[in-house]
Amino acid sequence: MSRIFAIAQLTWKAAFRFRLFWVLTTLLLGSVIVLPLLIKHDGTARGFTQIMLTYSLMTITALLGFATLWLACGTLARDIEDCQMQVVAVKPVARWQIWAGKWLGITLLNAVLLAVAGGGLYALLLWRARQLPPDQQRVLRNEIFVARAGMKEPLPEINKTVEQVFQQRIAETPVPSEQQSALRQNIREHLLSRLQVVPPGAQRFWSLDLGIRKSFLKDEPMFARLKFNAANTNALGTYEGTLALGDPRNPLSRVMRVSLAADTFHEFQVPANVFDEQGRVMIAFANQSSTALLFSLDEGMELLYREGGFGLNFARGVLMILFWLALLAALGLASASFLSFPVAAFFSFTVLMIFLSSGTISMAVNEGYAIRPSDDMGIGARLLNAGLMLFFRCVLTVVRAVQSFSPVEPLSTGRAIAWPGLLASCAVLGGGGLIALAGMLMFTRRELATAQGTQ
Repeated sequence: MSRIFAIAQLTWKAAFRFRLFWVLTTLLLGSVIVLPLLIKHDGTARGFTQIMLTYSLMTITALLGFATLWLACGTLARDIEDCQMQVVAVKPVARWQIWAGKWLGITLLNAVLLAVAGGGLYALLLWRARQLPPDQQRVLRNEIFVARAGMKEPLPEINKTVEQVFQQRIAETPVPSEQQSALRQNIREHLLSRLQVVPPGAQRFWSLDLGIRKSFLKDEPMFARLKFNAANTNALGTYEGTLALGDPRNPLSRVMRVSLAADTFHEFQVPANVFDEQGRVMIAFANQSSTALLFSLDEGMELLYREGGFGLNFARGVLMILFWLALLAALGLASASFLSFPVAAFFSFTVLMIFLSSGTISMAVNEGYAIRPSDDMGIGARLLNAGLMLFFRCVLTVVRAVQSFSPVEPLSTGRAIAWPGLLASCAVLGGGGLIALAGMLMFTRRELATAQGTQ
């Protein structure tokens, strides 16, 4: 480890020698302090969060991300091109230790910069929050400056019911064996539709069991988070209904008329201590619109409750950003392990741009084609389209896996970043895993002497 730390120290010295550390520190503090002053929020807790927290965190991540890729590509590729690596390689230090030392040095540099930027942002958040009106400060404390966990109704076990209905159908009307799988799927979808669709004039009930958590949530505010899709779109785009939070027989329960937009998350505060003796919270929605509404089993209804404080949750979010940067450092070093500096930088930033273009890729995958089909499309274009679709699906799978560990949205909505999720992000993002292994292998097998001959 002493050799790895020695290489990390040399990486730090190079960053200070090129004044990268001081430039990044100035830019980060500027983004934390100057950006919120230039862009005014609307005086609400949500607007305050959007400017002060969401935009600032995204700017910090973008600045450090691009700088990490640039430094990772430059610190290795330039050392090889300037023939400095040949001097280091002949010393009693393995190639993989040189690679790991540079990765560690860049990661530690990012850790210091993130600590400075994150600490400044956290202090500024608390200070500027005092300038909000009292009612918005209360919203901020209950919905943003908190770590909230979520609870959903358990998914129903319908396999037994599906099988019973299936056996009844084939007993009444024999079905060929090749069509039985489709019949089972149709029965399953029909049963799921009955559980999720709320026709006009009907009600949908949820029973959410807090269990032993009710002992820790006494006098604590909770929130119902709901989302639905409409079967038909009306002119106003909103749908009427009645929302009951708690058992109507409970004097603490709350019943309200609501007009909600479809395909949007809505949050409503649930009265404190509204759960029964078993810790169950009853929520009901009555559809008073003229069209059917669909509350999906996955996102239809969720009960949010306080699990911890904002400070520790914010620290976990910053740590997750550090894991992101460690992945980018591994990508940059792996590119520089077999490419020259300009090509490595181009390749790394191209990969990053593909990642940032995940929306376009997702649209192409959903539509089923990358090249718009036509009647005169040749076999070459069809094969190219099939190859691109396969590539897009693979990229989208990786991108979605990495994006699931983004801390910006949870922090902006007051959602808890749980320790298991943080450990999972460390395993997936930290060090780049296979990327780091591939980079070490390529750098170990690279012939350094050829770089000198090209000067």
